[in-house]
Amino acid sequence: MKTKKFIRKSHRYLSIFVSIQLLLWTLSGIHFAYNKIELVRGEQYRLPKDIEYRIFDRLGLSIIETIENGKKSYETYPERKPIKPLTTEQAINITRQKTSLNPTEAILIKNVDAGSEYRGTLPAYKVKTDSKDKINVYVGYMTGDITSIRSDSWRVWDLMWSLHIMDYKERDNINNILLKLFSVLALVSSISGVLLFFNKKA
Repeated sequence: MKTKKFIRKSHRYLSIFVSIQLLLWTLSGIHFAYNKIELVRGEQYRLPKDIEYRIFDRLGLSIIETIENGKKSYETYPERKPIKPLTTEQAINITRQKTSLNPTEAILIKNVDAGSEYRGTLPAYKVKTDSKDKINVYVGYMTGDITSIRSDSWRVWDLMWSLHIMDYKERDNINNILLKLFSVLALVSSISGVLLFFNKKA
């Protein structure tokens, strides 16, 4: 009986100690769920640029990227001649040059499902490697930039993140309705738990 009483009492006091941190997590979670990070960063105050330029190297060829009214175009620099997209062989060579991985094949992808491991600009090359962690390298179709590197470790992390933020489709939306609802419910649960602790009759 003494042991049960000790365990019950320890559990009671430990629960109030843990509940304080749970309450803080819940309050901060509600703040994040109801406030879009883009607005917090002040992105809404940036005026759109009419035209932007970027010069970069792609396999020894200087290329200028022009972004005008949201549309991108690519030309050689300074000649300003149109360029062709990368071939599968070039995508493999870029992966070999810019990473320590050993590429095996490249596949051009034009569409991906919501929640896919790749969420960057399309089209792009998915370059498979012979790594044990099943690493895929994603290479820009026109730029040759390595836009993403995905592995089994990342896939597990992404799954855990989707469970954490309760976004089971896109896996990166922390402002979804389900998360907002459960955040409020968790807040009510935390507060009621603290009240019950101090109400000995309960």
